[in-house]
Amino acid sequence: MAWVAVDPPGTETDAECKEDMTLCKVVFTLRFGERIRRALCGVSPLVALALLPAAGPAAMALAGAQEPPAADYYVYVGAESADLLHRIRFGPDGATLDRTIAVGEMATETEGPHGLNLSPDGRFLFMTTGHGVPDGKLWKFHAGPDTLVGDPILLGYFPATLDLTPDGLYAFVANFNLHGEMVPSTVSVVYTPDMIEVAQVETCTMPHGARLDASGVYLYSACMMDDQIVEIDTRTFEVSRRFSVAEGTEGPLAAAGGAGAGGHQGHGESGVGRPAPGAGDVAPGAGHPSPTCSPTWVVPARTGGSLFVACNRGGRILEIDRGSWSLVRVLGTGPGPYNLALTPDDGTLVATLKAGAGVQFFDTGTGRSLGTAPSSTTVTHGVVVSPDGRYAFVSVEGVGAEPGKVDIFDLEAFERVAEVEVGQQAGGIVFWRMEPR
Repeated sequence: MAWVAVDPPGTETDAECKEDMTLCKVVFTLRFGERIRRALCGVSPLVALALLPAAGPAAMALAGAQEPPAADYYVYVGAESADLLHRIRFGPDGATLDRTIAVGEMATETEGPHGLNLSPDGRFLFMTTGHGVPDGKLWKFHAGPDTLVGDPILLGYFPATLDLTPDGLYAFVANFNLHGEMVPSTVSVVYTPDMIEVAQVETCTMPHGARLDASGVYLYSACMMDDQIVEIDTRTFEVSRRFSVAEGTEGPLAAAGGAGAGGHQGHGESGVGRPAPGAGDVAPGAGHPSPTCSPTWVVPARTGGSLFVACNRGGRILEIDRGSWSLVRVLGTGPGPYNLALTPDDGTLVATLKAGAGVQFFDTGTGRSLGTAPSSTTVTHGVVVSPDGRYAFVSVEGVGAEPGKVDIFDLEAFERVAEVEVGQQAGGIVFWRMEPR
């Protein structure tokens, strides 16, 4: 009988030992999701369990040093392959599935809830469904009761990420066009009180991600197939600037440059995060060599002038200065950075690692990585940070028939503290509200 390894509290690495084809793994789960795992060779489960109290007091002391949440936090997440919308609650009693809403109109078709966002006052929840005949749709719900305000409206091919202006009057939706030809697509502009599409702004091939700056004057979107970042002026509904994120040629592009100005990528979203095209990827078309960045997300800082861009295919995050429109810094990441979120003070940047099954944290002041924590399953997707900057809520897709997950990370300890199972392919995620206990 021997201890062979001791994992640090909160990690998900399993110490394993095998002796005569016997593997005994004992898991002692602490409150708030912290875990300590021990592996014992040649020990019966009953003996192993008897040994756990010796490790328990020290472990519980570590857990007690981490304060539990003092409020209830609510987020919405979409399960793209299950046509479900879930509401998650996380509070002093842990994380639970608070509500599940079936979405869609066609019983025989997976319509794919993809992008989620809320009106600034928290009254309305907006959701895109990517799969249509052939166009996808934008939906508007009363948040809380989760009832439809009216019929959904048609947009472009595979509407995905969306954001709203600070007054809530306009929604900007990236029409990702996942299954279409490798041609320039658009960002739809919707007047939300009446749910009317008022414009489509042509941007690039496979626009992905859409985030407004704090003023609401400029929208930023990434171009996965073209290695570009596009800036849209929300006052004119026109592209105002472009920036190449192709490695070695980062810099300004002509606003009217369109697709092809910054390089191209050769796969659809099923291949995002992979080092090279594989099964299920969209083959590069003529004039579409493999990209060097393949940007999947761009987020502007609330203060200052920085943009942070996830280079999914390059394993790096670019920091761009909006004033000088130049590259400031490059942050190295784990495999396949995908979505990004900033804490309210812009001090910490959270990046999901779609190919790395984890989440990485950065100090935006120094550019230093603060750590990487594993997700509870594979294909890490979206991330949103609570308004108090205490927690990051991360959607994790899973693979095949596996359930999706919502993982919750403490932004002081940079550890996963809770997880909740949801429908398959958890994707879009948005924070709704906090309720003090």
